Amino acid sequence: MLGAGAARVTPSGRPFLQIPGPTLVPERITRAMSQSIIDHRGPRFAALVHECLDGLKRIFQTGGHILLFPGSGTGAWEVAVVNTLSPGDRVLACVNGHFATGFARTAAAYGIELERLDVPYGDGIPADQVGARLSADAAHQLRAVLVVHNETSTGVTSDIAAIRNAMDAAHHPALLLVDTVSSLASIDYRMDEWGVDVTLTGPQKGLMLPPGMAILAASEKAITASEKARCPRSYWDWTPVIERNKRGEFPYTPATSLLFGLRESLLMLAEEGLSNVFERHARLAEACRRAVRALGLELLCRNPAEYSNTLTAVRMPAGRNSDEYIAHAWKTLNLSLGVGLGEVKGSVFRIGHLGSLNELELLGGLAGVEMTLKSFGVDVPLGAGLAAAEQYLVSAT
Repeated sequence: MLGAGAARVTPSGRPFLQIPGPTLVPERITRAMSQSIIDHRGPRFAALVHECLDGLKRIFQTGGHILLFPGSGTGAWEVAVVNTLSPGDRVLACVNGHFATGFARTAAAYGIELERLDVPYGDGIPADQVGARLSADAAHQLRAVLVVHNETSTGVTSDIAAIRNAMDAAHHPALLLVDTVSSLASIDYRMDEWGVDVTLTGPQKGLMLPPGMAILAASEKAITASEKARCPRSYWDWTPVIERNKRGEFPYTPATSLLFGLRESLLMLAEEGLSNVFERHARLAEACRRAVRALGLELLCRNPAEYSNTLTAVRMPAGRNSDEYIAHAWKTLNLSLGVGLGEVKGSVFRIGHLGSLNELELLGGLAGVEMTLKSFGVDVPLGAGLAAAEQYLVSAT
C-alpha cells in the first residue's frame, strides 16, 4: 500500500492539506459563503463592507486605510508598488527567498530601480544591513524598503520592528512596504506600532478563506505618497477604492461571496482572541519543529529567533529529491506538502501549520510525513517525530 510504486487509489476521509496555503476552509466559513448573492449597491452590502473593513483594522492592528481588491496576493504587490512609487524611483529590495524575489520583480516591471539586499535562503533580513544601506543614502534617493515578513519559501520570519528601528536610526524617510501573505492572522504583526506604510496579504492562509482577494492596509504617509506616484494604474488604483469603500461600495463588481466568508473569518478570530491565535500557531509550530528534529532531519531556517510559526521548511536528506517525495506522499496517503521553490527546488519540502488547525490535525499530518518518508526509502525512526510533538504539546498545554 505504501510502497514507492503503489498505485494511486481514491482514499476515504478528508485530504491532508499540509501546504502553507491555501489552507483548509472551515465549514463555518463555507456555510457563510454559500448564502445567496445580494445587491452590491444595496444597504446590506454596505453593512457587510464596513464590518469587514473594521474587522481587518483589528487584524492588521492599524488605524489606517483598508483596501480590498478582487485579485490575489501577487496583485497586492502591484497595488503597493503602483500607488506609492514612480518609474525611475529607487528602492531597497530585501530578498531572502522566492516570494521576496517576486515582490522585487514586480517593482522592476514598473521601471523601479532596485538596490538589492540579497540574503541566503534560510536567513531573515538583517536590520543592521538595512540601516547601513539607508545611512549611506545621504541624498535619500531610496524611496521605499520592500520586505517579506514571513518568507513562505523558506519558513523564515524577519523582524519588522527591528527594521523600522534601523530606518528610524538612519533618519531616512523611505516608505516601508511589507508582504504578510503567510503571516497575517497567524503571527503577531503590528502595523502602526512598527511604522509600516503599506501591508499586503491574501485571504487564503491565516484568514482561512479561498483565494481571490488582494487585501492591503495603508498609512496616511502612503496615501500622501500616492498623490505624487506616477506608475500607470487603473484597476489597481486605490484612490477610487478608498472613496467608494467609505460608502460601503466598490468601483467594480466585488467578490461578494468572499466578503461573506471574510466577515465570518473575522468573527472566528475575534472569538478565539488574536493573542490566542498567535499562541496556538506558536505552539503547533514548535511541535512540528521538534518532530522534524526527532526524525533526524534538518530545518532550512538557521536562526531559532527567525523560525516561522506558519510553516516549516525541511531539508531533504542528501541524494533524495523533494519533488519526487512530495509526489509520493500525495500518491500514497493523499498528503499534500509544499514543494521547494526558487533556489531550494528539489531539496526542501514544506509543512504548513496555519489557519484553522488544531493539535490532532497537526499530529495526523506529521504521522503522514513519517509514514511516507519511510515508504519513500528515507530511514526515519517511525513514531519518533510524533512522540516528540506529543510530549511537547502535553507539556505546553
